[in-house]
Amino acid sequence: MFDAILIEKAETGQTASLTAVDESRLPEGDVTVDVAWSTLNYKDALAITGASPVVREFPMIPGIDFAGTVSASDNPAFKPGDRVVLNGWGVGEKHWGGLGGKARVKGDWLIPLPQGLTARQAMAIGTAGYTAMLCVLALERHGVTPEKGEVVVTGASGGVGSVAVALLAKLGYSVAAVTGRATEADYLTSLGAASIVDRAELTAPGRPLARERWAGGIDAVGGMVLANVLAATRYRGTVAACGLAGGMDLPTTVAPFILRGVTLAGVESVMCPKPERLEAWSRLARDLDPAKLEAMAVEVPLADVIDTAPKFLKNEVRGRLIVPVNPALA
Repeated sequence: MFDAILIEKAETGQTASLTAVDESRLPEGDVTVDVAWSTLNYKDALAITGASPVVREFPMIPGIDFAGTVSASDNPAFKPGDRVVLNGWGVGEKHWGGLGGKARVKGDWLIPLPQGLTARQAMAIGTAGYTAMLCVLALERHGVTPEKGEVVVTGASGGVGSVAVALLAKLGYSVAAVTGRATEADYLTSLGAASIVDRAELTAPGRPLARERWAGGIDAVGGMVLANVLAATRYRGTVAACGLAGGMDLPTTVAPFILRGVTLAGVESVMCPKPERLEAWSRLARDLDPAKLEAMAVEVPLADVIDTAPKFLKNEVRGRLIVPVNPALA
């Protein structure tokens, strides 16, 4: 038996509870992992609250991330005792995830815990940080270098944004951090932001082309914010888009693309091929300041996850929410 957050179908909607689950109920997979640490992400909060139809099959253990130790394996790439990390692959949506003491998954979904990182640190990074690194790699591939000018990060106090600010600052970029909460300015400055932009500047409809401000950007918000970032991106700049916290629509024009040669680079992390995952995690282990990572990590006990999920959706949390499931196993 192991403790887990279990989401079950109800007559109207769904229920979520912390309960004991028998290991025999674990889904099919060729690797079983004793989960040490997991996370609470935006998608997990949607799943737990039922605010969006994230869960595809019931019952479901949410948790799109986990780090732990292999306890059993029929996959030649892994053996008992190996320390591993998982991000995405539909885990927590259609396959039981990391917010429980054990997980059974396909070995192809796992990567070894990067050298130099603990399981706790890997979850402080999590899908949010790994996605932020994929965005940084996209900017680099499109030639956005520190000497090209300031880079903007939207949703900067969230999980993706926090890691993006810290990564870019460590790599020598001047970072403009966008937030709707003035109280987060000191936090963002401590992560390395050179300037703070009030989100209100970017939420109203603007011109198809605005004054050129940024050499590039990382956007986790979407909607009007992304439209205004694109309009203010410099000639041949690139914006990496990875989120929709501000909406799925994109009320923009072709002007930034055909008059300034701006690139909108989509970043998807769930089904990202393994070689790119390994590259991103290798860079995270090298380029992310451990002290800044610790500053953005907030521990949430497994017993408090259900009550914390609605606060996540109300934008009442900051940084990376990490869950000690069995920390002694790490």
